[in-house]
Amino acid sequence: MIADATIAAWVHSTFAYAGMALGAAMWRRTLRQHSRGGALAPGNFGVLVGLLIGAALGNKLVFLIERPDVAQAIWQAGQLMLPGQSIVGGLLGGLIGVEIAKKLTGQTRSTGDAMVLPIALGLAIGRIGCFLAGLHDDTYGLPTALSWGVDFGDGIPRHPTQLYEIAVVLALGLTLHCARFNTPGLAFKLFLGSYLLWRFAVEFLKPVPVAYPLGLSGIQWTCLIALAVYAPLVARAWRQPLFATP
Repeated sequence: MIADATIAAWVHSTFAYAGMALGAAMWRRTLRQHSRGGALAPGNFGVLVGLLIGAALGNKLVFLIERPDVAQAIWQAGQLMLPGQSIVGGLLGGLIGVEIAKKLTGQTRSTGDAMVLPIALGLAIGRIGCFLAGLHDDTYGLPTALSWGVDFGDGIPRHPTQLYEIAVVLALGLTLHCARFNTPGLAFKLFLGSYLLWRFAVEFLKPVPVAYPLGLSGIQWTCLIALAVYAPLVARAWRQPLFATP
């Protein structure tokens, strides 16, 4: 693992931005194949703007919920830039931003299915950076006696939760991408709902930086609230015919 904090932060950011760039390129390619004008078509461009703004705001907001101690220290120091980010916040914020953009541009078609595989690959690449950053990143797991525990530099084998997530999101993304559901938007709904469930569960294998009610982390409470709102939408889409009839 990387011992120097500055180098770790640089490597982490490099993989994160590489993942986002690859995901964006794949999404644009999908749009070029299935819609006239590609990502820069009027409706698609509005969705892209909504996605970026929503993801950026959600990213930081959920980080503030997860780490209010860091936010308070930064505020007291008079800093304007807020370090840290949250994948859960980015996904939820991006979803809200896209839905607002679709309302403003009058779009009714589902746009999420084209994002499933790009998001999965982007998350997987980003988590490689988290893994290499080791103890300088808040994504490492609790100590474990399991044979695959990883020493991130402090001599303590820990759950490689970053690698767990890489395996989960790739399996989930590839499965839903290949499923070819007949219901538009169902693949994305299943991906997001499953990811929220996964993040709620895997957080039990990580240290809790700031405990909220019931000893849960801010990420876990965010996932629970989001699932309570989103689950009815997933159930409604699931009740429709799943696959195209021959």
